[in-house]
Amino acid sequence: MNGSRHTEPLPLHIAARCLRVPARWLRDEIEAGRLPALRAGRAILVHVPTVAAALAERAKAERAEGGER
Repeated sequence: MNGSRHTEPLPLHIAARCLRVPARWLRDEIEAGRLPALRAGRAILVHVPTVAAALAERAKAERAEGGER
């Protein structure tokens, strides 16, 4: 699945599959406030393009900070 195809927020487990990350890790990052998400009752909804962009920026910053290996 390509994360850029989704324009509406998706349930966490589907978003994790789109982003190719473990659902538990994604939930932990959201709960820690490091990634954006929407809460709808007990559900967590994720806007995949927004989170993909945030993860790309994080990776870029980490490479710039620590240098490439």
